Amino acid sequence: MHGGALSGWLLVALCAATGTYCLLRMRVSDGEERRAAGGEALMGFGMALMALPTTVVAQPGWSWAVYAAVFGGAALLAMAGAARRGGHHLHHLVGSLAMLYMAVAMAAPVAQGAHTGHAMGTAGGIPVLTGGLLLYYTVYVLRAGARLAPAAVAAAGGPGPAWATRPELTLTCRLSMALAMVAMLVTL
Repeated sequence: MHGGALSGWLLVALCAATGTYCLLRMRVSDGEERRAAGGEALMGFGMALMALPTTVVAQPGWSWAVYAAVFGGAALLAMAGAARRGGHHLHHLVGSLAMLYMAVAMAAPVAQGAHTGHAMGTAGGIPVLTGGLLLYYTVYVLRAGARLAPAAVAAAGGPGPAWATRPELTLTCRLSMALAMVAMLVTL
């Protein structure tokens, strides 16, 4: 993503920590919660890799095609899940499609051999689509933050360690990834 090294490293740290938590949550969950945690772990680690500052770590040109393939596959899985069960799978679908969109948008300057300046609709993406995704994630962040504000959520009594079954931690994980998505879309 285009942006400063410090903000890039902060995004990397946030997304990697979120991905790690989701992996740990996946290990102690089962069924639908396990699938959701796996998708969120993929999203967290993918966002961490995409946020690596280009001034410090130059990603090879082919890496954007790999990101596009991975998140295209994740979008197909999320689409199948949304068709069967709806609910949070729609959010996973939007997230996977947003990551696919950013990977394609970031691949454009590499293919053209230009790292400076952005042509309309290429490296910066399509302004209307970027704006729509920014609006979606901003509303998501505000809604998730409002649900977290009371912080009077009782711990769930599911199997596994208490840290993995607390719904407010899962919501915080999703909120932090949505905030990171807003930051990545702004720098697109």
